[in-house]
Amino acid sequence: MKVAYKLAALLSIGSLITVSASAKSASETYLDTCSKNPSIPVPISVITPQISAGYADQTVNVEFTVDTTGTPTGLIVKSSPDEQLSEAVVEAVKQWKFIPAHRSGEAVAARVALPVHIVAKDTFSSYAAN
Repeated sequence: MKVAYKLAALLSIGSLITVSASAKSASETYLDTCSKNPSIPVPISVITPQISAGYADQTVNVEFTVDTTGTPTGLIVKSSPDEQLSEAVVEAVKQWKFIPAHRSGEAVAARVALPVHIVAKDTFSSYAAN
């Protein structure tokens, strides 16, 4: 049975973790957590979707499998406010690279559920995975 893992890369998880002035960023905290749990794929190369700022504050929920080589496969959009936004997010996530999940020292495929929240920045938007 495949378990869907919710990636929180590049997410403000302040509601879950108390952050002090000298604490790491939310994404650093997430990556530290992942590195201690080998059953969760860890993103090592993330591509930002190139979209207009008009999509700010929108979220696209995607699911995919990170295979044993760390490549996202079988991407499915679970929900999105717009088809064009969905396509941009899927094309970006297809290019991501992960350290694959491990079980008993062996790389294994793992299912991932990833909400991608679009955050306005200058004339283009970037994302924050929730």
